[in-house]
Amino acid sequence: MTYKVFIDGRHGTTGLKIDERLSGRDEIEILTIPEDKRKDPAVKAEYVNSADVVFLCLPDAASKESVSLLAPGNTRTRFLDASTAHRTNPDWVYGLPELNPGQRERVRNAQKVAVPGCHASGFIMLMHPLVAAGIVPADYPASTYSITGYSGGGKEMIASYEEAGELGDNMKSPRFYALGLAHKHLPEMQTLTGLANKPLFTPIVGNFAQGMVVAVPLLPRLLKQKVSAADVQRFFAEYYAGETFIKVMPSDPAPMLDNGFLPATTCNDTNRAEIFAFGHEDQILVAARFDNLGKGASGAAIQCMNIMLGLDETAGLAV
Repeated sequence: MTYKVFIDGRHGTTGLKIDERLSGRDEIEILTIPEDKRKDPAVKAEYVNSADVVFLCLPDAASKESVSLLAPGNTRTRFLDASTAHRTNPDWVYGLPELNPGQRERVRNAQKVAVPGCHASGFIMLMHPLVAAGIVPADYPASTYSITGYSGGGKEMIASYEEAGELGDNMKSPRFYALGLAHKHLPEMQTLTGLANKPLFTPIVGNFAQGMVVAVPLLPRLLKQKVSAADVQRFFAEYYAGETFIKVMPSDPAPMLDNGFLPATTCNDTNRAEIFAFGHEDQILVAARFDNLGKGASGAAIQCMNIMLGLDETAGLAV
């Protein structure tokens, strides 16, 4: 069987990656809207309603507008929204199948799925299980920092790194951003973890194209249970047992490091996320490493599409 797919916003970073990942698949027919009709609502409505799956790779307002083009009674067309527009909307299913034991089935049966944000994916993979199990209290003063490749900033940021000639020292350095502490991923980071308050979140962009590490420090003295880093590693290993795309690293992660360093690029061009737990009895650092363009964006979207269509969940995705 062939499924018709419309990528609305095909020329953005995520849209291009989705197109690239789907273009060689025999069971997928990509519907391509004429360039001069991309913003014509009537024409776009035809594409939306003739597709089995619509990927929305658009700014929030444009995503909402495209969803509004769904014809009354059309229960066949299904949406996967890569914007932030619907991630905390209860009418949409959050597109992290590994979130909890029932989430994969919710994705399978959904007409509307919100694809997680890249930074949020790592934070939620780490914190949702810990809060749900009662290890981390809901009122924990959570903080997190995340380093990402510049592709996460879209075409403008990519151009600033790749088309600017010789980079100045400021651009060569890792750079903190979103220092107003109101990053657009914060609402889903709070909602999907069950935290009572938004975490203190400081993202960092580095002079490399793709890959990311999201890290969360934990202080055992503030937790509900006395746990060590080894305890947390064992908990994650049990929680994510059997998951294809989430790999929990050994309790002694030293052999997995690069001369003692944790590079952000190891999972690039895959849909794999790696979970680490470092530390000792008094201090713990948990971290998630993955490709911001893979499990953090287009890979996650395609994984959800595969589930929704009843296909092999790993189709078109490297582990």
